[in-house]
Amino acid sequence: MALPGARARGWAAAARAAQRRRRVEGAGGSPSPEPAGRRAALYVHWPYCEKRCSYCNFNKYIPRGVEEAAMQKCLVTEAQTLLRLSGVQRVESVFFGGGTPSLASPHTVAAVLEAVAQTAHLPADSEVTLEANPTSTPGSRLAEFGAAGVNRLSIGLQSLDNTELRLLGRTHSACDALRTLAEARRLFPGRVSVDLMLGLPAQQVGLWLGQLQELLHHCDDHLSLYQLSLERGTALFAQVQQGVLPAPDPELAAEMYQRGRAVLREAGFRQYEVSNFARNGALSTHNWTYWQCGQYLGIGPGAHGRFMPQGAGSHTREARIQTLEPDNWMKEVMMFGHGTRKRVPLGRLELLEEVLALGLRTDVGITHQHWQQFEPQLTLCDVFGANKEVQELLEQGLLQLDHRPRRSEKD
Repeated sequence: MALPGARARGWAAAARAAQRRRRVEGAGGSPSPEPAGRRAALYVHWPYCEKRCSYCNFNKYIPRGVEEAAMQKCLVTEAQTLLRLSGVQRVESVFFGGGTPSLASPHTVAAVLEAVAQTAHLPADSEVTLEANPTSTPGSRLAEFGAAGVNRLSIGLQSLDNTELRLLGRTHSACDALRTLAEARRLFPGRVSVDLMLGLPAQQVGLWLGQLQELLHHCDDHLSLYQLSLERGTALFAQVQQGVLPAPDPELAAEMYQRGRAVLREAGFRQYEVSNFARNGALSTHNWTYWQCGQYLGIGPGAHGRFMPQGAGSHTREARIQTLEPDNWMKEVMMFGHGTRKRVPLGRLELLEEVLALGLRTDVGITHQHWQQFEPQLTLCDVFGANKEVQELLEQGLLQLDHRPRRSEKD
């Protein structure tokens, strides 16, 4: 496959070489010289799908046809605009999500990466993830995405039971999923993640654990366990409301989750976040940015972002949401350079609430050093040491709060 420019070809080749070195050396990413305000992750939303799954309420559309050239041009334009508005000089990871971004052309992925590399520094060893569904990703297409610069895949496998896959409205079979997974591991060794759902209507603990055990014979070094959430407006929600399907049992879902955690721990996986498990150091760099409350830019219809715009004396991080509907979003991008529909300044308290809520999802928690990046005046002990609810959690063994000095502590 030809990439849209020599710079993109050079970046993709350098990226592949860097990934090979990392596998051989077992090294993590190089530390960034840029200050936090000049670094960010980039999320790119591809809004189209072949079919709407019965449980999904994401911002996605089933089009009669996609004007991909126009969509590609707008994704490139918005990426360039928001990078300039944010003053971000280094993009540490790129994540193509959706929708079903594996339905997009590899040329579109390459064009976005080329635009990012031209506007900011995109290191050769940056994590570039593509979400993929088994039915839209034959081996030859996966190889083309690799040539375009993708170096990590996240596969929406969801289940290894064909009855459950039909219930979820998936277009692939268990055999399709395992075949795609095998090809993905061949092309992206050590860089493939899979999703597995739990807590489905009428799902049994023992059978679900059997799926998980089977998946361990085929999976790579990253796995996500997601509990089904019945969302209003979805087909599955309506079926449960109408009594066509039984409501998921939360106690059984909790048992699946706890026993699944034990199975993965025994298999050498580290549970580094509530739903995410990795071994051999294969944590998702991009998602870790979210949980550490780092900056990220959201590109594409309905994408969300968190960054501090530059200029006009702004010192406040903003939550941004792009226009949802693709045609309207494209019109706005062509008119203004971006399709931001909503901007919400985050106050100091709101930002600290996010630091807490996201940090407590991880196995690291919130270190004193991390807290100090967002609140240099008050320590964790200053804020929470005398709190009654915190004291109760400490007594119950559900929380730890140490008293290391703020200025001398080390992570």
